[in-house]
Amino acid sequence: MNTLKNLISPKKIILNNEKEIQPPIPKLPFILVGLIIVVIVSAELTDFSFEKIIRNGHQFAAILAAMIPPNWEYAQEVIKPLKETIQMSLLGSIIGSILAVPFAILASVNVNHNKPLLLTIRFLLSLVRTLPTLIIALIATFVFDLGPFAGTIAIAIFTLGIVAKMIYEKIETVDMGPFEALEALGATKLKAFLSAIIPQILPAYLSNCLYCFEVNVRYAAILGYVGAGGIGLILNEKIGWREYDKVGMMLFMLFVTVVIIEYLSKYIRGKLR
Repeated sequence: MNTLKNLISPKKIILNNEKEIQPPIPKLPFILVGLIIVVIVSAELTDFSFEKIIRNGHQFAAILAAMIPPNWEYAQEVIKPLKETIQMSLLGSIIGSILAVPFAILASVNVNHNKPLLLTIRFLLSLVRTLPTLIIALIATFVFDLGPFAGTIAIAIFTLGIVAKMIYEKIETVDMGPFEALEALGATKLKAFLSAIIPQILPAYLSNCLYCFEVNVRYAAILGYVGAGGIGLILNEKIGWREYDKVGMMLFMLFVTVVIIEYLSKYIRGKLR
């Protein structure tokens, strides 16, 4: 309570020579007022209503109840699209992780001293990270037609943006002494990078790649909504037909798959550390 009171109304500071220093103007009340205004405006713009939640919220429970028990006989039909989802995630993650390396090198301040190129690469990576995977998949379906190939491309682009950012931030914290020494001995930037920097960032790089694969399995599950293949296509279809017992089966199998991948990824990442 005293800490909160001091934040709202800080006490005067008295030095050893009995000189008083006026406390700074408290910022917390202004922050709280600003936050309240933002919440009120957001609620108005989004038509948020507790009344609607109370009136229709029970429908969530009704739909969940319709999914239990799941239709176990439908499991055989789920295996193929689920396998497709995992394959899309795996291939897209591998492609994106490999392509992220050169982009990460060009986006690192301590490796790339060409400022216009550096800023251009960072802008492109920021743009890629800004676009949701679903939007990238939608664009990919227009370019490459419907199917899992478009989903794989979308996942690869998303992975590229995330891994490249994580890696270039890691590169900027490494010891540049060995890199500069190899350059002084006549090695090219690429050779110096491979010999001096890659060993320092490799565990973090592999760990980030595994984490992205883990996340991509979740994202890939909804790419079928825009025709990019995977389990999302039949998931959307069964929800539309209100066949909730089959939806429950798909969600159950997807949950088990994600948990297994998550634990395997966590185990491998622990070994890498």
